[in-house]
Amino acid sequence: MKRKLMYSAGMLMLLGSPMFAQPAGGSGGIGGSDFRLGLAYIAMGLASGLCGLGQGKAVASAAEGMARNPGAAAAIRAALILGLVLIESLALYTLVITYIAR
Repeated sequence: MKRKLMYSAGMLMLLGSPMFAQPAGGSGGIGGSDFRLGLAYIAMGLASGLCGLGQGKAVASAAEGMARNPGAAAAIRAALILGLVLIESLALYTLVITYIAR
């Protein structure tokens, strides 16, 4: 587990390094909007990945619950749909933030 976490952190650092490259104008330093845009893209990637994991866990749990108790399938389905909507809203809010950061 620790090794996977270290590899993930290393990949994030590797993929995040181009945002610190010198702009085409030739002026040195990090511009405010460039830095915000890079962070917004990293946030969008994290939010999308974690939303996917959360949705997979929710669907798996709902399917297991329906298989164990078929009589409660309607209630489980309603709770599942509400939960998926709330999980997906996180990704959509993060997408709006990436558009605002431009």
